[in-house]
Amino acid sequence: MERWQDKVAVVTGASCGIGAVTAAKLLQNGFSVVALARREERLLENQEALPENLRSRYHPKKCDVTDEKAVKKTFAWIEDRFGGADVLVNNAGVMTVGVDLSSPDNTDIMRNTIETNVMSVVYCVREAFNSMKKRNVDGHIVIINSELGHKVPMMTSGSMNIYPASKFAVTAMIETYRQEFANAGTKVKITSISPGGVETELVPNLGLYREAGLALLYPEDVTNAILYALGTPPHVQVHELIIKPMGAKS
Repeated sequence: MERWQDKVAVVTGASCGIGAVTAAKLLQNGFSVVALARREERLLENQEALPENLRSRYHPKKCDVTDEKAVKKTFAWIEDRFGGADVLVNNAGVMTVGVDLSSPDNTDIMRNTIETNVMSVVYCVREAFNSMKKRNVDGHIVIINSELGHKVPMMTSGSMNIYPASKFAVTAMIETYRQEFANAGTKVKITSISPGGVETELVPNLGLYREAGLALLYPEDVTNAILYALGTPPHVQVHELIIKPMGAKS
């Protein structure tokens, strides 16, 4: 991780779960971190919970990543304040269970899922990559995908509606980015991390998972995969990591 010492990492969805753990681990590994989320108060709480020697390198920033103008403004601020991002961890995401894809009056839920899981990736990756390209930085973009972006499981109850489709879109986008980054003559890496179920606020009815004894990952497991990908030498690009908890049924 020596090449990343004192570099700038941007983490979206950093208020809780995978994003919060990732931001803290990146700080411990020598990064300065710009933590983005809509809930600024949670970011400030996370900063206060850090060891005192790390707090000055943690920069909380309120940003709704589904808002294109807000994303552009935030990345312009990052460039003005820090010179630009060297790493982007695109973690923000939403899941709604129990509303069928074919249900009437489901438009708002479907639109929110697409805006958060797909369009926010478009906005953030675009700003981060073009900043890296302009500065001739061999950066790294990590996108938190899902195993549901590779296979739609049989559901006996509780439809996941458009969530798997949004993650399938992200899977295709990541390969498109890989080709575009190479064709642009850059050495910017792109990595997809696709975990199974993770014990975070994103998972609906988490208590039911626990009661049923179903296997789940922890945010730290996903963060460790991110650190592994970031720690690879310049000639190695980890394109896709699928992580399943032991005992997973599919």
